[in-house]
Amino acid sequence: MKKKSVINLIKYYAEENDAGFRNEAYGIAREFDQAGDYQLSEYIMALLSSANTFVPQIEENDSVFFERIESGNEPLPLPEEIQRDIMGLMNAIAHNAGINKFLFQGAPGTGKTETVKQVARITERELYMIDFSSIIDSKLGQTQKNIAELFRQINNFAHPEKVIILFDEIDTIALDRTNSNDLREMGRATSAMLKGLDHVNERVVLIATTNLYQYFDKALLRRFDSVIDFDRYSRKDILEVAEVLLNHFLRTFKYAGRNKRLFQKIVALMNPVLSPGELKNEIRTAIAFSNIGEEFDYLRRLYVDLCGEKPEDLKKLKEQGFTVREIEILTGISKSQVSRELKGDVYE
Repeated sequence: MKKKSVINLIKYYAEENDAGFRNEAYGIAREFDQAGDYQLSEYIMALLSSANTFVPQIEENDSVFFERIESGNEPLPLPEEIQRDIMGLMNAIAHNAGINKFLFQGAPGTGKTETVKQVARITERELYMIDFSSIIDSKLGQTQKNIAELFRQINNFAHPEKVIILFDEIDTIALDRTNSNDLREMGRATSAMLKGLDHVNERVVLIATTNLYQYFDKALLRRFDSVIDFDRYSRKDILEVAEVLLNHFLRTFKYAGRNKRLFQKIVALMNPVLSPGELKNEIRTAIAFSNIGEEFDYLRRLYVDLCGEKPEDLKKLKEQGFTVREIEILTGISKSQVSRELKGDVYE
C-alpha cells in the first residue's frame, strides 16, 4: 500500500469526507486484489459494506443545486459511431470500474442532453441536473463555496450507485482560466470545479455537456474519463433521423397522412442542413399546425419551412424532382392542370 493512500485515509477521516475515505479504501482493496492478496481485499470490502459511517441522506428536495428530471422516452436516432461510444459508456458504468465522468461535446441540437436522459432510463438511474443559476453568485468567493458545497452533496447521496448527475452546458462555469477576457472570479470557480471532480464519488455517474469545447479549460478536460463527440452526423444520418422522427409524430397526430417518398424529397432539399434538434422541431411544428382535414398539409408547411418559399413555381418543383402527383399534393393544383401548365410533360 502506498504512503499516499495512508495519508489520504487520515485526511479524509479528519475532514469527515466519507465519500473520499470510501473511494480511497476501495482503491486500496483493488491494489491488494491485483497483487494477489484476495483475502485481505475481500476483508476490506466487507468492512466497507458493513461500516456504519456518517452518510447524510441527500435527496433532490434537500438541495437548491439539483433538479430532478425525467428520463427520455422519445426516439433518439444516433449515427453508428456515436451509438458505439454510448454503448461503451454504459458498459463502463455497468462494470463499476471507476470510469464515471464523461463529457458530451457538440453543437446545439445534436442530442447531447437527450442522450443523457436515455442513458439514465436504460441504466435505471435517477437523473439530477445541476441548476447553475443557483451556484453562480455575484458576491466575491461565494461561487467557489457553492461549488464546494455542490460536490459535498453529490458525494453524500444516499444511493450514489443509482444516480446520474448532469452538468448541462458546463461551460457556464468551466471556462479557460488563461483567457484574459474571463473574469478572475470565474477562473477561481473553474479551479473549484477541478478540485470537486478530483474527489467525486466513483459510484456516481457524472455527465457534462458543452457546445464550447474549443474554449474549454484543458486541465478540466483531463478530469473526464471520456469525451464523446456529437458533431458526427453526415447528411445521410440527418435524413435517417428525420424519418424516425416523422414515424414517431405520425403515431401521435393520427390525422396526418403518410407519404415517405415525398417527405424524403422535401427534407433532402434543406440547405443548410439542420441539426437533429432543429429538424425535430420543424417536423413536429409542421404536423401540429397542419389542417386536420388535409392529411398532407404538414408536407406543404414543411416545404415552406425548409426551403424558405411556398411551393408555387411548378417548373421549379419539377426540377427539384417532384412528380406531378407530388406537385399536386404540395400546391393543391390538380394533376391535369399541372400537366397542362408543364406543357403536357407528364412527369410521373
